[in-house]
Amino acid sequence: PPVPPPPGAPTARILFLTDLHWDRQYTPGSAAACPDPLCCRGAPHDGPGVAGFWGSYSKCDLPLHTIDALLAQLPNTTSNSTGGFAAAYWTGDIPAHNVWQQSRGDQLRALRTVTALLRTRLGGLRVFPAVGNHEATPVNAFPPPYVHGNQSAAWLYDAMAEAWQGWLPPAALHTLRTGGFYTALVWPGLRLVSLNMNFCSQANFWLLINATDPAGQLQWLMGVLADAERDGEKVHIIGHIPPAHCLRSWSWNYYRIVNRFEGTIAAQFFGHTHLDEFELFYDEETLSRPVSIAFIAPSVTTYINLNPGYRVYEVASSYPGSSHAVLDHETFILNLTEANTAPPGTPPQWQRLYSAREAYGLPTAFPADWDQLVRRMQDNEQLFQRFWFYLHKGHPPREPCGGPCKAALLCALRSGRAADPTLCQPLRPMLPFPRIQELWRQWQLC
Repeated sequence: PPVPPPPGAPTARILFLTDLHWDRQYTPGSAAACPDPLCCRGAPHDGPGVAGFWGSYSKCDLPLHTIDALLAQLPNTTSNSTGGFAAAYWTGDIPAHNVWQQSRGDQLRALRTVTALLRTRLGGLRVFPAVGNHEATPVNAFPPPYVHGNQSAAWLYDAMAEAWQGWLPPAALHTLRTGGFYTALVWPGLRLVSLNMNFCSQANFWLLINATDPAGQLQWLMGVLADAERDGEKVHIIGHIPPAHCLRSWSWNYYRIVNRFEGTIAAQFFGHTHLDEFELFYDEETLSRPVSIAFIAPSVTTYINLNPGYRVYEVASSYPGSSHAVLDHETFILNLTEANTAPPGTPPQWQRLYSAREAYGLPTAFPADWDQLVRRMQDNEQLFQRFWFYLHKGHPPREPCGGPCKAALLCALRSGRAADPTLCQPLRPMLPFPRIQELWRQWQLC
């Protein structure tokens, strides 16, 4: 198991952005409630229920000026000593949720516009992106690499390789062009693997042809991890869709890989759900010893009824024997109620919502601590309600989370692989597993 770094050992801050969902047609003053799947668009009008300037608590995405304001207020230096960042991880979903209207041209415009904004605002900071499920059109349609011609995803991966070439080395751009995944060194001793989680997505109909390892990505991942193990490197894995949301065969195989390389995989980072949660991984023999955790960071977008948010991870930095593990994380939000009622021209005030270790009383932020948190929340209602508040970035739904909701949520936090009722059994769930799965499906927004 990882051990805390020695006193005075260097740490690094990693900026984490996910699910930006820029809506080019977002219009302040337009209707925030509408019959369409996406609102806050169309003609502005007076009266209640209109879209705010910075965003809205509704089924709306974000205007570009809100994303720009987030990036503009970040520490503008890459020096850790002054609060800057050592790297940025960016796990996809760039376009808005108006999926019925999108063309390839729309998706490429979103990719290039937001990439250019990140380059401008983050300066020389290295950004490591991952492919989201909204980058393609039709949404979720990611054909495997053996599909060629106009039906292939080459139009998207080639554009990504072109847009991101300043951030990634040539070998990474090569596999990015082939299948949307890659590996690169973050700093000496730490390797990053960016997975294309659309090859495990339940909504990707191309996987009806082959759902086991359609792009050979898991085989490739095994090779990368074996090389890292041999070379004494630690690995951070990033991706968009969390592993337990994947198709069952892929998800269980991935769980096995995490078990095999638990000493090499220092951290896992995902997005997609728009909420602030995690998935735990246990040893396969007993399902009792926590071996890894997939952190799921909250979205930048408000969709649905949320504050805009982003995450900063503190990790053990580069020194001999470093675990490169996550030591803590902080979540920052923009309180839309305050921001939209401020006088026009006032810069929005992003605020630190919480730090994980402080809020949950964690001795460290290793997998065993998060396992204990789930167990503590089962019996400590106040602690659970605090988690529910942070889960929704400080803007929880009006309906409280009662018994069935709580059982389903705690079960989800223990479940690093899809459709496995045994992972929930230590929690003594009061619901049958199919009912728990039903509740999970109701929460899926994306």
